[in-house]
Amino acid sequence: MELFVLWDIDHTLIENAGVSKEIYAAAFRALSGREPTEPARTEGRTDRLIMRDMFVREGLPVPDWHFVETALAQAGEARLEELRRRGTALPGVHDALKAASVQTRWVSSVLTGNISANARVKLAAFGLDSLLDLPVGAYGADAELRPHLVAVARERAQRLHGVAADIPTVLVGDTPRDVEAALTTGSGVLAVASGIHTQEELTAAGAVEVLPDLSDTKRVLGILGSFAGH
Repeated sequence: MELFVLWDIDHTLIENAGVSKEIYAAAFRALSGREPTEPARTEGRTDRLIMRDMFVREGLPVPDWHFVETALAQAGEARLEELRRRGTALPGVHDALKAASVQTRWVSSVLTGNISANARVKLAAFGLDSLLDLPVGAYGADAELRPHLVAVARERAQRLHGVAADIPTVLVGDTPRDVEAALTTGSGVLAVASGIHTQEELTAAGAVEVLPDLSDTKRVLGILGSFAGH
């Protein structure tokens, strides 16, 4: 294998149209018995941090992670149809993932703050799950900090596919946290301004390759390919 591509999900591959915030609120309500006083703060963080922050801000003890993950998974599953109705795959995403998936020497998966169950819900809602090697991905239950997810994904790729420990890795994402995760782990990064952060903000965070979105499949594949062998 010559390249490991790890895609973020929310605002990189899909627009969730507020369903993510509703999932966090529903999980909080199931665990605490009341509504949160303000929405979850996401901004590229992992589900572990997002949910812990909600409980701390509300002055409540943080439940054991097992209960939090179960509540998140139940809330996500219950909103699959709502996500499909309100959300969408972002421009060019299906073609970009399909093109990456047929590169014979690439492994293409996800690196996301979502727990694995909800990552699958979000991808399946728009027919994207079959275009990614999800077992080697890294998810919000695997670590609190996004940069630590890179090592998780690399270890899974080694174990499941026998890839080299130093396989070139490139992250695709829409936030400065995605850029930080790449830069602090020696990975490449393709930043896309399809979320709330502008191209200028992503460049300022350290991304060299920045696109407005993933609609130009040839350019996306060319940028990704440029990291192979680095």
